[in-house]
Amino acid sequence: MTEVAFHFNIPERLRYVSRLLRKAVAHSESVVLVAAPEVLQQVDHLLWQLAPTEFIGHCLLAQPEQAQSPEARHARLWLMSDVSQCERHDVLVSLLPEVPAGFEQFARLIEVVTLDEQDRAQARLRWKHYTSRGYQIVRHDVQVRG
Repeated sequence: MTEVAFHFNIPERLRYVSRLLRKAVAHSESVVLVAAPEVLQQVDHLLWQLAPTEFIGHCLLAQPEQAQSPEARHARLWLMSDVSQCERHDVLVSLLPEVPAGFEQFARLIEVVTLDEQDRAQARLRWKHYTSRGYQIVRHDVQVRG
């Protein structure tokens, strides 16, 4: 069964995701980020801004068939808007407002939730979805309180 984790209270989503992806890639064979196409473009841009020593080999896949390319096969990180037919099954990081179709094929799912009320409300619905299907959820409250 997929291990589900929620990372709550993220003040700067894309900056946090950039760090999270670096950690996930360091500890996993493969990582897939699922998000809307415009968000994937922003993440791709951020990843290219990393220092050479922090760079993550990644591939932005606009269409699922692009996963067959030699560049994609060697990348440790895939950026995709649809993972229902994904060949990778290690870690899935989701920035979608809904439950990602096909998440069950992954060993681990990480949901990233910001401080925005609408984002939090959508996260509650996803949480209910997972718990109603018997998934045990790990909660990480990221915001530092002073």
